[in-house]
Amino acid sequence: MTNSIKEIAGADFILAIGTNTTESHPIIGLQVKKARRNGSTLVVVDPRRTEVAELADLHLQIKSGSDIALLNAMAHVIIEEKLWNKDFVNGRTENFEAFKETVKRYTPEFASEITGVPAETIREVARGYAKANNATILYTMGLTQHICGTHNVFAVANLAMLCGHIGKPNSGVNPLRGQNNVQGACDMGALPAVLTGYQPVTADEVRAKFAKAWQVDELPAKPGLTVGEIMEGAAEGRIKGMYIMGENPVLSDPDADHVIHALSNLDFLVVQDIFLTETAQLADVVLPAASFAEKDGTFTNTERRVQRVRKAINPVGEAKADWEIICAVSSAMGYAMKYASVSNIFDEIASLTPSYAGISYSRLEEGGIQWPCPSAEHTGTPYLHKDKFVRGLGKFNPVEYIPPAEQPDEEYPLVLTTGRRHFHYHTGTMTQRTGALEVYYGTEYLEINPVDASALGIAEDDMVLVKSRRGEVRVKARLTDVVPRGVVFTSFHFPDVAINKLTNAAVDPLAKIPELKVCAVKVEKAS
Repeated sequence: MTNSIKEIAGADFILAIGTNTTESHPIIGLQVKKARRNGSTLVVVDPRRTEVAELADLHLQIKSGSDIALLNAMAHVIIEEKLWNKDFVNGRTENFEAFKETVKRYTPEFASEITGVPAETIREVARGYAKANNATILYTMGLTQHICGTHNVFAVANLAMLCGHIGKPNSGVNPLRGQNNVQGACDMGALPAVLTGYQPVTADEVRAKFAKAWQVDELPAKPGLTVGEIMEGAAEGRIKGMYIMGENPVLSDPDADHVIHALSNLDFLVVQDIFLTETAQLADVVLPAASFAEKDGTFTNTERRVQRVRKAINPVGEAKADWEIICAVSSAMGYAMKYASVSNIFDEIASLTPSYAGISYSRLEEGGIQWPCPSAEHTGTPYLHKDKFVRGLGKFNPVEYIPPAEQPDEEYPLVLTTGRRHFHYHTGTMTQRTGALEVYYGTEYLEINPVDASALGIAEDDMVLVKSRRGEVRVKARLTDVVPRGVVFTSFHFPDVAINKLTNAAVDPLAKIPELKVCAVKVEKAS
């Protein structure tokens, strides 16, 4: 997030696009509700009529995968009606003319044909966003899990720069992270092309700095593979071994049957987790990891806030903290990792990572700190880009609408989109072992519009087969107008409804994110 969570409550205008905020991010949802009580305008862009859409002044029930057409049309209106922030654009950005030329043809009428959103509604939302004193954009994987996911984010950034709604409080471009330490994992270099703090592995000086700290001659300059590329390599026999930590790709990755084939094709699979997940059941070796309550460390949340995690109980059985397992495995393989404690590790992180340089365990004892925090005297950064962007001038990236990789047709006439449920979390590894949450939400169902259900002869609670070009699953039907005609929805939480057997592994060519939010399916009553 460029801004802080509490700043959402102070926004005059909230554009929530591709995010079911109140169900998937309930703490942040409270700030959205607070903003509404304070008089903020809330616009929700989502194919489904979600809980947060019910709170909105306007719900734009967009066709799945058409976000760029909508965002470009908003920019078109703002430029055409001279509502853009000239001082910000002229003083802090570049490439505006190319962007202006691109959005010229995205009239509201043209975008309406693509998105299904009325042209006048597009104009109303564009004017509201441009005229607000402080406007924030919230988004999640409904925006990013498309073959044009990176360009979707560019379109959001273009809109924020166009109106100067960035680099100040109560505004910004704010992706809401889906799990508690996703931000921290990325910060620590759990991405194929960077080391900690997003320092590129291709930079000679960066590699030299880390090589010296780790007392090795050199580090590889070539970026690694993404998860999808690793799976493909395993399926083709090019990758022989894999070490998976705290991840359950058998349920969470697209085209899940292909994932199972890929993992089964490995010579050796190690899984490190707190439960025997569906992925761990395929492993040659399972390393028992400690849970959050059994270890010390830090989490970095969605607003870039680094916070202490304190051990409440000793690990149960043979479980150990992740760092202890990694050090033991590394030492057994010939590279001795001699860290004495998590604090010792964090000191190394701070010494090698400019954005974390001023953070220490002693400071974190007094409360969380938002990076960048470059020195011990620095208090942290509530919002980014105050006076200038990291690259200097903010760059407009003109982007064009492209349709999803898979379109409904005569054989597969419906669009399947997936997401989360309020009572469960990711692949259900933890939330379906509580004995309590299952009482509130014990089985999964497929949301289907009553008109579509009637045409297919499907009634409430009927068991149905959902089929795509990749597989099929059985699930109960729930008839609801939460989803529009032509769209069905379910979550990926339940192992017995392994919906990612159906989803499309086509990826964004830049970020390599799979298009989990759109795939073509057919639904029929199960015999």
